[in-house]
Amino acid sequence: MRIFRFLLAAVAAIQLLGALPAWATAPVAAPVRIDPTYWFVGMKNPQLQLLVNAPGIAASQVSLATYPGVTLNGSQKLESPNYLIVNLTISPQAQPGKLKLQFKGAKGISYSYELRPRNQDPARTQGLTQADFIYMLMPDRFANGNPKNDVVKGTRVNHIARDSMYARHGGDLKGIEDHFAYIKQLGATAIWPTPVIENDMPKASYHGYAVTDCYKIDPRYGTNAEYVQFVKNAHSQGLKVVQDIVLNHWGSYHHLFLDKPAADWFHAFPKFTRSNYNAFVLNDPHGSQLDRKLENDGWFDTTMPDVNQSNPLVATYLIQNFLWWVESTGLDGYRIDTYPYSEPQFLMAWGKAMADEYPKLSMFGEAWEGTEAEQAFFAQNILPPVNGFKSNLPGVLDFQICFAVGDALKGDNGDLSKLYHAIQGDWLYTDATRNVPFLDNHDMSRFYSVIGEDFNKYKMGIAWLLTLRGVPQLYYGTEVLMKNFSNPDGKVREDFAGGWAGDKTNYFVARPGQAGEAFDYVSKLANYRKAHPVLSSGKLMQFIPQDGVYTYFRYNEGGECVMIIANNTKEEKKVDGTRYAERTDGFSSGVEVVSGAAITDLKTLHLPAHTAWVVELRK
Repeated sequence: MRIFRFLLAAVAAIQLLGALPAWATAPVAAPVRIDPTYWFVGMKNPQLQLLVNAPGIAASQVSLATYPGVTLNGSQKLESPNYLIVNLTISPQAQPGKLKLQFKGAKGISYSYELRPRNQDPARTQGLTQADFIYMLMPDRFANGNPKNDVVKGTRVNHIARDSMYARHGGDLKGIEDHFAYIKQLGATAIWPTPVIENDMPKASYHGYAVTDCYKIDPRYGTNAEYVQFVKNAHSQGLKVVQDIVLNHWGSYHHLFLDKPAADWFHAFPKFTRSNYNAFVLNDPHGSQLDRKLENDGWFDTTMPDVNQSNPLVATYLIQNFLWWVESTGLDGYRIDTYPYSEPQFLMAWGKAMADEYPKLSMFGEAWEGTEAEQAFFAQNILPPVNGFKSNLPGVLDFQICFAVGDALKGDNGDLSKLYHAIQGDWLYTDATRNVPFLDNHDMSRFYSVIGEDFNKYKMGIAWLLTLRGVPQLYYGTEVLMKNFSNPDGKVREDFAGGWAGDKTNYFVARPGQAGEAFDYVSKLANYRKAHPVLSSGKLMQFIPQDGVYTYFRYNEGGECVMIIANNTKEEKKVDGTRYAERTDGFSSGVEVVSGAAITDLKTLHLPAHTAWVVELRK
């Protein structure tokens, strides 16, 4: 007891000397954890739910020392004796400071809970627009900027092995930050890393989609403070940050699954049951309740417990967590993994809570569906509510464009109708320009392999990606022709050459051969897009594909017009340009913006095989 009092006195003395940060001055008498770890004054929703975790805490009576503007609304016991819900109201008049919470029971516990001011910097949480170009990457596989965090004592995977597709390779936040200049040179304006939140799983933890602590950056990537600085530094370099998040499930080593607050925090069946992975049942007018239950309540995988979002305590925990990350970091958008698998009513509540607090925050979900209508169901759309669900998600990853581009370019004379129809289906959306078109990602075979490593077809796909409507996304390495098929997934998640000391090839510095041509093509077109808003904010008019040729225009009221015309056949095509007079009248010539080639005759166009032109029209 004397030793304990001596330690408390020592902490107090050091605090007076200013040697300890604020977090270190919290009471040390008991291993108490409270989520959210801190909160903010001035939030539009004044209600705050605290999940208190400590051995036997449920037997305690909680009280709050007088704090102007803050009211204790009582507590709630859960099944586990180690948890207690504490409900507070934080009025608009409350000021930043420390709340003194007392837990009186078998052991008296004091806790100093911090209320922080909201950040008023208008440059934070900018959101995304069509002017942006997202560079998606996997932190573990992009670059190792800090070898000191490769192995972190106490984690379940405490080694790296770059020769294993399932092991950690050592990439981190510092590695990404070290190459901001490369990302900017490419023409990207936003970075989307796969999840950076702690994934302390014993196998394949590198991908990040099995979270084990909702309030902590994975220590192999960096610290919470380093992530805050990462976002700040990205903003200072003109780069936005999208955080990849998972609402539907956690990892089986999540601390709230290992020691459950209550059994109903997770979905469970008499025996292990997977999702049926079929979102069609959610809006099928003839569908069964069983199929809907399996879609939403079944587990995504054996190591990914399905979180019960129908439990209001769980729903609030999740909503507060993602508000906390935005306010703590100033990130610009959320990409939501496995969006259709979550409980529909929760998705509506979550989306509204995010938009209420952060109107500029961009949100787009992974809705890996087979039809345009099914994809549109999960974004803001013109459809009536179905089974009480009316999506408020601004946009989705545009799988329909991804599928259509891949199908069009697989053979010698691919079908262009799917790409035309993918754009025609925009009538279903409230605003399809908030969707995110892409060519491939970490779950799919790489684009260059899908199209048979045909460089001309590669350029066609890139031209479509960067000139169609929406916020385009490029998967890391596509710009240097990284290739492989996703069987298994690890083959499309290889290290980016040059991200590790000693790499024989360094694409950050030099890109020999066709890899350099690919980078230059992407960079020239992306930077042209950045400098000419007509390609992002301009209207789009498309013409029905004919004879293997697909043509559309981006134009604005200011008189700017860009023609994108693609020959998707193995023969040169002579195209009657008078068909496009609706858009070309008043223009006499053009310049192909990547090659710089002059187009002197708009009435008769000769397109080489498998070629896309992006033509700035001239009067």
